[in-house]
Amino acid sequence: MQTNRWVWLALAALTATGFLYFPGHTYLQSDTQIYVPILERLNDPSLFQEEIIAQKPHVSFTMYDEAALWLRKLTGWGFRDVLALQQIVFRFAALCGVYLMAGSLGLGAAASVLVAAVYGLGATIMGPSVLSFEYEPVPRGNAIGLTMLAIGLVAQGKHLWAGCAAALAFLYHVPAVYPYWAAYFVLALIPRKPDEMRGHIRGLLPMAAGVLLLLVLSQMQVGEGEQQKFFTTIDAEHEAMMRERASYNWVSLWPSRFYVQYVVLFTLCLGAVYRLRSRMSADFRVMALVTAAVGMLSMPLSYVLLERMKWSLMPQIQPMRALLYVTAMTVILTACAAVVAASERRWWETSLWFCVAFLPPASTTTFHYLWERKFIEAPLAVVLAAALATAALWIAARWKQGSVALVAAALALAFVVMPVSKVRNYPPLHHAELDDVAKWARENTRKSAIFLFPDALKDLRPGVFRAEALRTVYVDWKGGGQINFLREFLTIWLPRWQTLMASGFDKDLERFRPFGVQYVVVLRSNAVPGGKIVYENAKYIVYSL
Repeated sequence: MQTNRWVWLALAALTATGFLYFPGHTYLQSDTQIYVPILERLNDPSLFQEEIIAQKPHVSFTMYDEAALWLRKLTGWGFRDVLALQQIVFRFAALCGVYLMAGSLGLGAAASVLVAAVYGLGATIMGPSVLSFEYEPVPRGNAIGLTMLAIGLVAQGKHLWAGCAAALAFLYHVPAVYPYWAAYFVLALIPRKPDEMRGHIRGLLPMAAGVLLLLVLSQMQVGEGEQQKFFTTIDAEHEAMMRERASYNWVSLWPSRFYVQYVVLFTLCLGAVYRLRSRMSADFRVMALVTAAVGMLSMPLSYVLLERMKWSLMPQIQPMRALLYVTAMTVILTACAAVVAASERRWWETSLWFCVAFLPPASTTTFHYLWERKFIEAPLAVVLAAALATAALWIAARWKQGSVALVAAALALAFVVMPVSKVRNYPPLHHAELDDVAKWARENTRKSAIFLFPDALKDLRPGVFRAEALRTVYVDWKGGGQINFLREFLTIWLPRWQTLMASGFDKDLERFRPFGVQYVVVLRSNAVPGGKIVYENAKYIVYSL
């Protein structure tokens, strides 16, 4: 597929729109609250010496930390910037991959850009709580972008390059890429002509190199790594806490509508494959069907291995996150089916396929409003976006310069879906007053200082403070998620949480002193009479113990 510079510019513009506007990006909103302190300590071991989430980093089996540290040294930037740089690059890679998938069907450059734009709107994967376009610059998001590029390269017959992209994805986040390698192994096992077999074998070679490199990197981990036990079982206490703290790992706890949703999406994916059957290469068909099928099988697989066999590796691998590929392939292939229907002047069919493609981006719960029947924003956004895309294809079919209309529609989709659907996956978390507390702590307290936010409960504010202030937080709810990786973490975090946080804030500062807490941060509404105030602003008060 020949690609000119205007296509690259269009994909770059889509990347910028997606990063800056919708689906957007975040920092220290979720998992980066864990990763950033780990990276800061790896970069400067004098930091976070008493911080339990940074003492044993769970980044041995990923190049995420090596890449971030190397880029920081190369550029002189902070982690926020080097992580954002990678996020932008890998989002661009994902859009290029979808463009290549659509191009392999003979859709044309401008129409393929439109399909990439539909995927670029992102989607929430209910149940395992992931996103097709991660808002946070986390390893999983980087790996997904590379995996989409790899599938696009397979669709174009570029097996060696596909293998390289997928091997790099493997180095970033093993669990995110296993559906790709499962599909590719199936592809390699199918009897083919000798030259085709050689191409598939070339696509496997980078994987072997990736495994070896990952083992080498895991042994080069700076500082003390985590002592993860991969082949043990989960005891009753550990299971009970994980069911409360990380319920998304337990498929038996999911609402039944989640299962129905993925069955419907998978069925629609199969329908799109059937519609495109005459245009899809055998390789692309196998990759699309098997990755989506692996996603569906991940639910019973997770149930058996985690909930029945109690295998401790499952909370770390979280296999059901492969459901992402069910949603992703449905969005991509139904958008492609819409374009094919338009080429045949079947405009009603085009609109229907586009409605399916826009369902996941327009709602964080996809089909939830069909049960509740009280949300109108998401269906309205779906109809308007489908109408815009269909109209652009209609214009393109009748105007010599119709590709301009397609690219314009692609760039406009985000400005239709987001304002109308009002979809937003993350609440407002950052604010100036919290930044000011972090700045004061960073500039006026020792690196070894220990803070506590006793009135935060399950709020995420302490994690923002920890990463911005570069100071230890004795215990917070977000940090408890590390029990997925370390059984020993439970014996440290859980007693702290139950003793100091679970019962709420009773304004007794003295009870925190025996635990080594040196500073207590509370909202002004929870001010403690007689406490020694060392800093305050419009929203927070910091007490010294």
